[in-house]
Amino acid sequence: MKRLILPILFFLFTLPFVAQEHSIARQWNEEVLNGIRNDFARPTVHARNLFHTSVAMYDIWSVFDRKASPFFLGNTVGDFFCPFEGFSTEEPIEEARKKAISYAVYRIMKHRFVNSPGVEDIFTSIEALMASMNYDPSFTDTNYKNGNPAALGNYVAAKIIEFGMQDGANEAGGYENQFYEPLNDPLNLDTSGNISMEFPNHWQPLKVENWVDQSGNTIPGGQPPFLSPEWGQVVPFCLTDEDLEIFETANFDYYVYHNPGNPWYIQEGLGLDDPYKWGFTLVGIWGSHLDPNIETRIDISPASLGNLPFESFPETFEEFGEFYDLTGGGDPSTGRDVNPVTGDPYEPQMVKLGDYGRVLAEFWADGPDSETPPGHWFTILNTVSDHPQLEKRFKGQGEVLNDLEWDVKSYFTLGGTMHDVAVTSWGIKGYYDYVRPVSAIRYMATKGQSSDPNLPSYHPHGIPLLPGYIEIVDEDDPLSGAFDENVGRIKIYTWKGPEEIIDPSEDIAGVGWMFAEEWFPYQRPSFVTPPFAGYVSGHSTFSRAAAEIMTQLTGSEYFPGGMGVFEIPEGAFLKFEKGPSESFELQWATYFDASDQTSLSRIWGGIHPPVDDIPGRRIGDAIGKEAFAFAEKYFTGQLAQEGIAYPNPARDNITLFYDTDKNLQLDVFDMQGRLVLQTPAIFDDSQRFTVSVAAMQQGIYILRLSENDTEVWSSRIIKR
Repeated sequence: MKRLILPILFFLFTLPFVAQEHSIARQWNEEVLNGIRNDFARPTVHARNLFHTSVAMYDIWSVFDRKASPFFLGNTVGDFFCPFEGFSTEEPIEEARKKAISYAVYRIMKHRFVNSPGVEDIFTSIEALMASMNYDPSFTDTNYKNGNPAALGNYVAAKIIEFGMQDGANEAGGYENQFYEPLNDPLNLDTSGNISMEFPNHWQPLKVENWVDQSGNTIPGGQPPFLSPEWGQVVPFCLTDEDLEIFETANFDYYVYHNPGNPWYIQEGLGLDDPYKWGFTLVGIWGSHLDPNIETRIDISPASLGNLPFESFPETFEEFGEFYDLTGGGDPSTGRDVNPVTGDPYEPQMVKLGDYGRVLAEFWADGPDSETPPGHWFTILNTVSDHPQLEKRFKGQGEVLNDLEWDVKSYFTLGGTMHDVAVTSWGIKGYYDYVRPVSAIRYMATKGQSSDPNLPSYHPHGIPLLPGYIEIVDEDDPLSGAFDENVGRIKIYTWKGPEEIIDPSEDIAGVGWMFAEEWFPYQRPSFVTPPFAGYVSGHSTFSRAAAEIMTQLTGSEYFPGGMGVFEIPEGAFLKFEKGPSESFELQWATYFDASDQTSLSRIWGGIHPPVDDIPGRRIGDAIGKEAFAFAEKYFTGQLAQEGIAYPNPARDNITLFYDTDKNLQLDVFDMQGRLVLQTPAIFDDSQRFTVSVAAMQQGIYILRLSENDTEVWSSRIIKR
């Protein structure tokens, strides 16, 4: 059985099959991913980059296709109209597509990555790719009407760049925040406790000397701002007003799509009965699993993990308590007995919990050389696309697509989905502005304990006590101090933190008792936690949406061969500390299993509590379904079935898409109901009919298609 070996992070493994010639879209997508790896770690920005480059490639491909409809060319996206009057060339179609796609993505990348820390590597690579095809980068003409595919590519890039300068991302301002200001003063990680936190329900900036982002770039100042809290106003792919709520504040209107409602806010005096305290306490307790010297072993194969139906996701606090194992870790996975592709049972794989938790935390953390979560799933898509057992049939049906058609359609769909996840998740993050575990745990521990008012150090906002995991330091405790100065402080049994590690290639922090107000997530000391609010989890939302896309795109929820695999070598995978102690494999039967594992990894990594996770999974599921259905219309002629006219607004010509084999009549009326144009509408085999409107005055008109004086379709257009 050939298994899918995923080259996702840190190591690039050779696939277990012969290398293949990749399409021009794949080659340029790899360049975009390389650009992301050499840029600052900005999931929102890179979801947008992947989306815009995917749109450029798809639209250029669709120009030459008889059925597909362009998304951007000739259409209005947001408030931006992209004029386009069709394209014809004497060059062979495949060469024309290759050339136009290359110039388009090359130009976009030259614009988008010019200020990247790894700009030299990025530009050297894309210049080399252009040179390998004998394309002249100095050719900048955008007059595609002359039939030159390079000019078409330049034109598409120019219009996408122009669109991006007004889509709400504040690209012209370096994507900086224009209105958002944090409520809390920064938490200084060089000191103990969190006395600076005034608003425990809200995000808190972190002050870290030599702060390094998840791509390994040092950020000046050591206090990174909130990334993209105003991103909800960025023009989306397919999100609609039906998904949107607008929350007005004094300085800014927050656009929130798929509003999940409030997260859990801190209550007084309830201990573990307070959902806020339970969730953040769970994160601290799961840190106690991150030690390879603990002999607890679990089966991490598809025989025991995965297979969680969507209906099993918790809604009430009581259900959350049943879904997540507070002290043991993990979720109520049942696994699967048999690989449905091979018919063989999935073989158990017993692994130390301490190795598994640590590897998950790093594997999905988007660490050094990462593509960020949206790029991560593009890498998975590319690996799946290379597998010899994958038949490139759209939705697993119909004819086998050639590599280019498969790539442009899958990139367009996944790119639009990842972009909408970024718009949605960061719109929610910006509005709800929810606290991260490192701030919440240190805040509660600084206050004391909230479980028993009759015990020392009681405070309504204190951290809950749980014997064996969170306790009060007494006189006999090794942490009490030489003069009992620490008696009454709160201690936690958890991962001991990066201060225990001098040489990450040799040292292991392990777990043990420490002061809870000095708790540290399983991250590098120069990173700590992402610089934006937690609620909702971007990882959970990106991954669930991507799993939905992969499932619908391939026609199967299963990885090719029934299992995806990533090999974890002993002692050579972890970057925060030495490990793992043994070699093993991460294994997933389905894309949803991988997505669910992503979500758990963020808890073991100390980044998210459960309340960030589940709403993200639910929202990702909804966006994935919506985005796939939306993208599919552009591929299959469904837009023609519904009837569309483009460009709209129009200048010289209008092309109608309508699925019919009959000869219809087109009538054009002005807003006073006067007939200004009437002509037979004879649609060609590609369901298109083009008519000149150059002689019409500027204004608003109604188009009507009719058969034997019976209206079959109508639409309003603007003539410029």
